[in-house]
Parts: sequence; structure tokens; C-alpha cells
Amino acid sequence: MSAGLLGAFVLTAVLIELTPGPNMTWLAIVAATEGRARGFAAVAGVASGLAVIGVAAALGLGAVVSASPVLFQALRWGGAVYLFWLAWDAWRSAGDPPEEVGVGAGLSRYFRRGFVVNVLNPKAAVFYVAVLPGFVDPAGSFAWQEELLTAIYVAVATGIHAGIVALAGRAARLLTDSAARRMVRRALALALGGVAAWFLWSTGI
Repeated sequence: MSAGLLGAFVLTAVLIELTPGPNMTWLAIVAATEGRARGFAAVAGVASGLAVIGVAAALGLGAVVSASPVLFQALRWGGAVYLFWLAWDAWRSAGDPPEEVGVGAGLSRYFRRGFVVNVLNPKAAVFYVAVLPGFVDPAGSFAWQEELLTAIYVAVATGIHAGIVALAGRAARLLTDSAARRMVRRALALALGGVAAWFLWSTGI
């Protein structure tokens, strides 16, 4: 694979991940209102979900999803409903004291949520099937290059998501006032609900 082709793929991955979407909004909510530790746990879940979809696509599952309207719509609606639920959960718990948010759940709760959000995202599967192969050099090993590009995409996404958590986590220290914390959390919950609606509209193909 040429350096130019690889560079073009990295740039594409960066631009895709910098486009506001479910991951970016939800990670900002978690980090800003519940702390960086939970935010980074969510980032790990997101990365794992992207990696699983990448492997599944390499094995042919992504093509099956893309070719099956029923499977695509099932994932599409499942992902949207889950995002709406996350938005509702954030709104409902907006008034909870920081120490009571997610008590007993541990970091695994946020890892699982990040994982599920991405496993139920049909756009990720379509990316691996429709976009990623366009950067594979026909002269080289298709399987090896696809695995390499998947790893690069997950790494780029994880770096950007970790940056979002680090920046948003700074806000957690400023949200010591309960009224301000509740207002910010509910504003972000509304934003996530809007992202869920956009997700349904943008995947209605």
C-alpha cells in the first residue's frame, strides 16, 4: 500500500470522526457530567464496537447487512432507540448528585454502552463495506490491507474520542453547582436526542 493511499485514508477517517455524531455527543455528556474515568471507559467500549464491526465486515457480514433491507433497518432502528434511551436516561438523572450517577454500575456500564452504540450502528458497517475497500491497493493482499485499515480507523477514532473526553472532562470540575450541572446535562441530553433523530434521517436510505 502506497504512502499516498494510506495518508488519504487517514485524512478520510479523521474527517469522518470529526463530524458530529452519536459517539461525539454521548461521550461529551458522560465526560462533562460524570467524569473522565467513565468517559474513557466509554471510549474503550466504542473502540471495541468499531473493531468488532470491522472484523465482521472483513468476514463478509457487513456486505450481508448492506444487501439486506431487513437487517439494515433492524440495526438502524435498534441503534436509534438505544440513543433515544441514553438521551432519556441523561435527562431523567440530570438532577442526581454526581456521586449518585451510575452508583454500583462501575466503569463496565459505560464500556457496555459504548460497545452497544457502535454494534447497532449500520453506518459503521456500511463504511467498512463501501468506503474502506476503496483505499485497498489491488496489487497487494486484500485481507491484510483491510485489517490494517480497520486498525488505523479504530486508532484514529479512539484518539479523537479520547480527546473529546479529555476536553469535556474539564467541564466536570466547573459544574459544581447543581443547577448548572442539571442545565448542562439536560441540554446535552436534548442534543443527543437530536443526534438520534438525525441518525434515523441520515440512515434512511
